[in-house]
Amino acid sequence: MNPSQIYIALTIIVLLIIFVLVFFINKNKKVKKLTPLAALAFVFVMAGIISTSIIDSRLISYGLYVIAVIISIIDIFKKRKSK
Repeated sequence: MNPSQIYIALTIIVLLIIFVLVFFINKNKKVKKLTPLAALAFVFVMAGIISTSIIDSRLISYGLYVIAVIISIIDIFKKRKSK
């Protein structure tokens, strides 16, 4: 396992720990829930991180990041219009 794969694995583990902590700590509090589009954007970011180590194709990985950003922007505009 080369250093970049170790870095990616550690990044995935840290993101999963943060996700689990936020999910369980804020479970009883009244907080704004994650919208389906935001969750989908998160999935695309995770897929981009994972594809970097598996496929070794930057074009595919960056494409997944771009899709995540576009979905996030759409979600922001939808939230603005609903207020």
